[in-house]
Amino acid sequence: MAACCSFSCASLQPARQALPSRSRVAVAAQASQAPAAGRPAAPHRRRLPPLAAAGDHAAYGSSAASRRAALAAVVAGIATIGAQPAAADENAPRQGEVRHSEAEWRRLLPPDAYAVLRQAQTERRFTSPLVNEKRAGTFCCGGCGQPLFASSTKYESGTGWPSFYDALPDSVALESDYSIAFMPRIEVRCSRCLGHLGHVFEDGPPPTGLRYCMNGAALTFQPQQA
Repeated sequence: MAACCSFSCASLQPARQALPSRSRVAVAAQASQAPAAGRPAAPHRRRLPPLAAAGDHAAYGSSAASRRAALAAVVAGIATIGAQPAAADENAPRQGEVRHSEAEWRRLLPPDAYAVLRQAQTERRFTSPLVNEKRAGTFCCGGCGQPLFASSTKYESGTGWPSFYDALPDSVALESDYSIAFMPRIEVRCSRCLGHLGHVFEDGPPPTGLRYCMNGAALTFQPQQA
């Protein structure tokens, strides 16, 4: 999304009880600190957990701007829907609390949502109407309906994918992703169905400093009731 995700059709792997504990990670909760007397509190930037070891890879990133540009170019060029899949981990289980057979997922989901959520493909930039969605409401998982992001955390990243600086509590699970060997990333999954949503980066705005770069095809939007 400034790089986002890396997301043709292959059989789903047999479900496992849980993701490997050593690779499943979560973003630490924001610490609350009282500002020093007469001095405003500095915005608290969260740090993503380190990527799980997977060989000798390049550093996680240089500058925010250069990484955004590089990732956007790479993703747009080699990891779009219809191209060869670049799954975060083709053998990783994607059967969570909400689970269906591959045939059921195909029947339940539109083709583009199936390609992203179940096969970790990436939609083309600026193709999702959710990029320009500005109404108050909640962005939910397109696979199981779990609420994921409040509209108040959405911002314009300029990447061509819906972007958020924070996720709702306990709504997402994170996984190390080495599908692009020279560009290690952290994949974002729905914590309920383990559907692939996108990736998260440390070049977002305050107060978290995070950028959840999501595929619109993996999301649905529920407007706030008047």
